[in-house]
Amino acid sequence: MSLSNERSRWEREVVQPVVRRHPERRDGRLETASGVPLERVYLPPEGADGAAYRESLGFPGEYPFTRGVQPTMYRGRYWTMRQYAGFGTARETNERFRYLLDEGQTGLSVAFDLPTQIGYDSDHGLALGEVGKVGVAIDSLADMEVLFDRIPLDRVSTSMTINAPAAVLLAMYTVVAEKQGVSRDSLRGTIQNDILKEYIARGTYIFPPEPSMRLVTNTFRFCAEELPRWNSISISGYHIREAGATAVQELAFTLADAIAYVEAALSAGLDIDAFAGRLSFFFSAGSDLLEEVAKFRAARRMWARIMKERFGSDSPRSQALRFHAQTSGAALTAQQPDNNVVRVTLHALAAVLGGAQSLHTNSRDEALSLPTEESVRIALRTQQIIALESGVANTVDPLAGSWAVEALTDELESRAREYLERIDREGGMVAAIGRGTPQRDIEDAAYRYQREIEDHDRLVVGVNCHEGIGDSCIDVMGFRQDVHDAQVSRVEGVREERDGAAAASTLAALRDAARDPDADLMEPIVEAVRAYATLGEICGALRDEFGEYRQHTVV
Repeated sequence: MSLSNERSRWEREVVQPVVRRHPERRDGRLETASGVPLERVYLPPEGADGAAYRESLGFPGEYPFTRGVQPTMYRGRYWTMRQYAGFGTARETNERFRYLLDEGQTGLSVAFDLPTQIGYDSDHGLALGEVGKVGVAIDSLADMEVLFDRIPLDRVSTSMTINAPAAVLLAMYTVVAEKQGVSRDSLRGTIQNDILKEYIARGTYIFPPEPSMRLVTNTFRFCAEELPRWNSISISGYHIREAGATAVQELAFTLADAIAYVEAALSAGLDIDAFAGRLSFFFSAGSDLLEEVAKFRAARRMWARIMKERFGSDSPRSQALRFHAQTSGAALTAQQPDNNVVRVTLHALAAVLGGAQSLHTNSRDEALSLPTEESVRIALRTQQIIALESGVANTVDPLAGSWAVEALTDELESRAREYLERIDREGGMVAAIGRGTPQRDIEDAAYRYQREIEDHDRLVVGVNCHEGIGDSCIDVMGFRQDVHDAQVSRVEGVREERDGAAAASTLAALRDAARDPDADLMEPIVEAVRAYATLGEICGALRDEFGEYRQHTVV
């Protein structure tokens, strides 16, 4: 079939059913600053083989999704603009959320403090000194109610970066929605819920892999049945990259994790297309702009082929890799922090050119502390300027056909497939993690990267070159000493005011369910949350039955 016929088919069958006008132009037309009209999508010259084009690149919104998961992409709707926020108490974070929404943010992204991430209440001995530091402290449903006070959960999309206790935080969110009178089927958002990358790169695990994967598949089932608009997992390459992985390793290990989750869900009896359409991904956007764009395009094509060829799914929704991107935190420098504004702009541009569905831009001061309001506003304005002023959002996949970008896309896919083949030979990602294979690869890559900086083979402005051009002086957000005491008092108050017998009963029921390998854990967790059992108590009940994971030393 000729390319012109292929385009006609695509316009008729794919575009027209979903066509939207551009959000900034009532007539839906777009043009350059000089008045040159812009096509929705650009194709090779007439005469090119349409069938070959469709197999390799495809049209936006159809297999293999190299050029984007929606046919109109940003011509119809911009990506969701998020700012990752969370610090101190739920009340303080709620104020930041409402400030960001007032400034034009279109989705919330919640950062939790370290005790919350590893399932401890704020009054636990191990929480001392960490309460509210790198995110918001959430000890019980009472904190979650405050966190989303006066925020309409039926109109806001919420992303929660939480993994080991993801099922508990998801349960809290659904109960808060109930109290707001919002039905479960109207909730939109994402729970990260990606435990495998915690064993690989990040370290905020609680339970051993087998019960952890059980919790993941239980949330898959819960979301498929109760929260049809909710993404049940955000399979994260971001933290793998932050630990020192290359772009190829980020791509390969993220997809290997995704394969492991799909296989676990299928083993638990779920139908592939009942849950795969709600899987989402989370990638880093770094400074090497063309490589990052190619990485995102390769990720879509690889996932589409994995779903079709490996798992036999013919559903376009299951084949389409949708992803959130965050600008690289590891690339930010404490030296000359204003330079980070430029770095973040490059990273964000890579994400947009690569077709992200959602984007968080880091703030200039994040190498020093949690960001100030001024820094957050600059980061959000960066996204808005790219959307409204740069022109890169006015046509779909504008770098397609570039010899450099297409060659890089093919090469990254080829190299990532070599990693996937090796992981398959080792018995899959869970087995590879047990042997320490991906951990060693990441550590080696991180070492090489640091040596390159120290040897001046890799230049970082303000760090190993041009470092004499005066450092900027910016305000750094400090931490109040009273946050810990206030949160401890709050969780103690919750325990005193709740129905203690009801909370104890729900925790006992959760233990019983945990002992039964065939029992679903989500509903017992929801009931415990509703009874104001604390996060630490719920995770403690599961610790009693599942045990705790201890990282093996990798040599």
